[in-house]
Amino acid sequence: MAKFNRVWLLSFAPAALLLAQSVSAEVLSVGSNGFEVRETVHVAATSDKAYAALLQPARWWSSDHTFSGSAANLVLDARAGGCWCENLPDGGSVEHLHVVYVAPGKTLRLRGALGPFQGLGADGAMTWAVKSGANGTDISVSYTLGGYAKDGFDAASKAADHVLGEQIERLRKLIDA
Repeated sequence: MAKFNRVWLLSFAPAALLLAQSVSAEVLSVGSNGFEVRETVHVAATSDKAYAALLQPARWWSSDHTFSGSAANLVLDARAGGCWCENLPDGGSVEHLHVVYVAPGKTLRLRGALGPFQGLGADGAMTWAVKSGANGTDISVSYTLGGYAKDGFDAASKAADHVLGEQIERLRKLIDA
């Protein structure tokens, strides 16, 4: 777990510059009680293909941002009440987020506190939107976290923005491969 927390909080400016070329990333707001970030990418694929890939985080989420060190341990049960979970060695597990809304091919909404936020008095909502366009599909993810954090949410919002930007870029690469 120490590796996971360290990765989230490391300096992210160099990677953010690389992502800026293909990802629209933004901290929408940050305050003493939480933050909201949004990331958007465009893919050449159909919305059905994009949505199907979204439902397979083991194929696109970075192993660096897992508790087990392997994205292959991630599973997503895309139905209300389902879990975006991770299997850990020795029979352990982590609930990253739980599914609260599914509109196949269009929207996936989850609730929970990601990674290092799990230890805070905080909760979050993550919404993935998949929208067809004339030249492919736009995919966006927004994550809003609110609650209590001793040191506030400014640094956390930037770290979350960076990590989610990295993940949506990995999803884009998988889809457009």
